[in-house]
Amino acid sequence: MKKITLLLFSLLFSTGLWAQKFAYIDSEYILGKIPSYKSAQEQLDKLSEQYQKEIEERYAEIDKMYNDYQAEKVLLTEEMQKKREDEIISKERATKDLQMKYFGKDGLLFKKREELVKPIQDQIFNAVKEIATDGGYAIIFDSASSTNMIYTNPRYDKSDEVLQKLGYK
Repeated sequence: MKKITLLLFSLLFSTGLWAQKFAYIDSEYILGKIPSYKSAQEQLDKLSEQYQKEIEERYAEIDKMYNDYQAEKVLLTEEMQKKREDEIISKERATKDLQMKYFGKDGLLFKKREELVKPIQDQIFNAVKEIATDGGYAIIFDSASSTNMIYTNPRYDKSDEVLQKLGYK
């Protein structure tokens, strides 16, 4: 009796899995077709470049301070040496703090990315959700971010459909 129940349960479970509909999208392809995303990326790249340049200039200044200190060290008193070392350390600490302010987990660049890109990603998500609901899809994968999708049949690619929902085709 247990074997029959187990067999019946297995049969029902496997049939339920086969009844599910799956599709996929390529988010990189979709984002590449959206002009506002390209513009946002360009803005973020410029901002990142600007921040990076400022950080590099500060580190160059610190290197110069250190090299000058090393060259003059023999001429300085212990008190003056300590003062210069503290200045260098303080400047380096301030530069690292600035670097975290710009590039850290909750830094200015992250916040700007969230401000510019998140609305676009939300639109894509809503379009995918609508396609999934209308098409009766249980799961829609993203082939751009999933490394374990070995093969995908183009017939199930809904990327162009997402772009149409967003008004880009």
